[in-house]
Amino acid sequence: MPEENMQGILEAVLFAAGDPVTMEQLKKILEVDEAEVEILAGELSQSLLERGSGLSLRQVAGGYQLVTRPEYFFAVKKLTQVVDRKLSAPTLETLSIIAFKQPITKQEIEQIRGVRIERALAKLIELELVSEQGRKQVLGRPILYGTTDTFLRCFGLNSLEDLPNLPTMEEAAIGMDEEQLQILQEGQEEQEEREEENPGNEE
Repeated sequence: MPEENMQGILEAVLFAAGDPVTMEQLKKILEVDEAEVEILAGELSQSLLERGSGLSLRQVAGGYQLVTRPEYFFAVKKLTQVVDRKLSAPTLETLSIIAFKQPITKQEIEQIRGVRIERALAKLIELELVSEQGRKQVLGRPILYGTTDTFLRCFGLNSLEDLPNLPTMEEAAIGMDEEQLQILQEGQEEQEEREEENPGNEE
């Protein structure tokens, strides 16, 4: 099959799917190996750019997806009234804890935040940013939570390894006053105590 036809098939598959299509799925659909899929994806990406397409090819969540080019998104927004799904600060904070500490229980998140998180957690599950990831092997077997592929897509990540590194204690302390430093130190000590009491999150 001519190479341009293979590019067309790849573009059609990704357009029809909407969501990211995994490498394994593309290998099966296109009947080629992984190296060939990567070559076709690179050529399709270049072709979209050269012809001034309103779409671009993005590698995300372990697969490929056709997305709106950022500079044209203002026009797409005018198509319909979009429901406001922005995350509140408390919900975003809860999501951040789950992303960096997963798998993690509701009780552990509440210990870190210092407040109850029922509403924030329910919102994250509703938006499919977070899901249950099994149960922790401790008394009561509490549910473990982690992020989803939807989380990766929303934040433009290919995998969790693309998350930025958390700042060190020294970096976090820069610019803090004495009271803030004391709170930070107490929080670190409490976290270390919890980790000693509950080592690991193995199922």
